[in-house]
Amino acid sequence: MRRIVRILLVVLLAAAGVTLASPAQAAPYCGIRWGSLTKTASAMSSAPITGIRTGRHACYDRLVIDVAGPAGGYTVGYVRQVSAEGSGFSIALRGGAFLQIVVHNPAYNVDTGQGTYTPANPKQLTNVTWYRTFRQVAWGGSFEGYTTIGLGVRARLPFRVFTLAGPGSGSRIVVDVAHRW
Repeated sequence: MRRIVRILLVVLLAAAGVTLASPAQAAPYCGIRWGSLTKTASAMSSAPITGIRTGRHACYDRLVIDVAGPAGGYTVGYVRQVSAEGSGFSIALRGGAFLQIVVHNPAYNVDTGQGTYTPANPKQLTNVTWYRTFRQVAWGGSFEGYTTIGLGVRARLPFRVFTLAGPGSGSRIVVDVAHRW
């Protein structure tokens, strides 16, 4: 009986000009086709990090790392636990999944050793209380030209990483995490 009802429904919808897409044909959420596997770029840069900020968008939450010069590479991927730079100690994070963000830029001036980004609260770099996907952004330290940031998210979701030039002679490393698949 259910099969007959289903066939009748499809025939009626077709007569009305409505087509049903199979799950394989359905459009991805907001057109997002990023995936959740680790993303990397190998470049190194001695240009220091100067800030970290976040933003909410219709389809994803965004983390931006500001750099005073050319952006280096990065390794961003889901891990069981985020490890602090240099010590390897685990960083406690809220969320159902954890992204370890390692950028190939220091958070200090390489000539003087003076810090260029020193968070007021290493356990909460920005307030992400009302974000759909982000749960916590925490500092993992900077050591030998590498800087680690822990990002707790709601679940293992698709993400992308890219760099942007500017403003001025600076650049930005951007991590977007989708709100859903």
